[in-house]
Amino acid sequence: MAEKGVRVEIDGPIAVMTVSRPEKLNAFDLDMLKSLSSACDTVEAEANVRVAILTGEGKGFSAGGDIKAWGAMSANEFGHQWVRFGHRVFDRLATLRMPLIAALNGHALGGGLELAGAADIRIAESQIRIGLPETSLGMVPGWSGTQRLVKRFGAQIVRRMVLGGEMFSAAEALGHRLVDQMVETGTAVAAAREYAARIATRGPAALEISKLMLAVANGEDNGAAVEALGSILVAKTGDLKEGVAAFTEKRAAQFKGEW
Repeated sequence: MAEKGVRVEIDGPIAVMTVSRPEKLNAFDLDMLKSLSSACDTVEAEANVRVAILTGEGKGFSAGGDIKAWGAMSANEFGHQWVRFGHRVFDRLATLRMPLIAALNGHALGGGLELAGAADIRIAESQIRIGLPETSLGMVPGWSGTQRLVKRFGAQIVRRMVLGGEMFSAAEALGHRLVDQMVETGTAVAAAREYAARIATRGPAALEISKLMLAVANGEDNGAAVEALGSILVAKTGDLKEGVAAFTEKRAAQFKGEW
């Protein structure tokens, strides 16, 4: 399946989402944000998909937000159409029901690192560099760089990238636990597929629930995660089926407390 800006390929239990704007090092504009949101919907709608991979086309994973896409926006447009919308899309990606692996085949800068940070596992090729250079442009990370990344990586290393403008090589990123595995140039997607195949052998319900439980433990989106867990549990009970049937048949429900 092809979408403008994001390509989605389904291969059995594995879905691959490829950010595709190689001439701009996969920098995002509004159309690409919309396409990423649509790609998330496509992947989640495939009941047989148990794990997803996110990567970039060409030499870059993602250079973040395209300055030409937001540079001329008014303050109101920038805050609402760019930052808040992008934040919602990245949250959507981070809360996919299945595990997500980021295959970093190129540099992940600014919004590109925030994109990678939405994944559960990050596999980086040895030549890449990562960082959060927003303050050099007089702006701040806006797609959860100071929020989700702090929860996942720790505050101090994010301070060094945001305040000090430090950039890290793949080897340094591995040492700082910003990535989980470093591989040779040109092999990130293959390594991600290998890891995905391992995940795909595990129970899909257990994977989904474990991902939600880990999010709660890490202080991420606690309210939504708890409600999702509760809703999934209740949906499996006989009481829910009886309640829906009673409503449809316009009669009093006869709940039995069956789990």
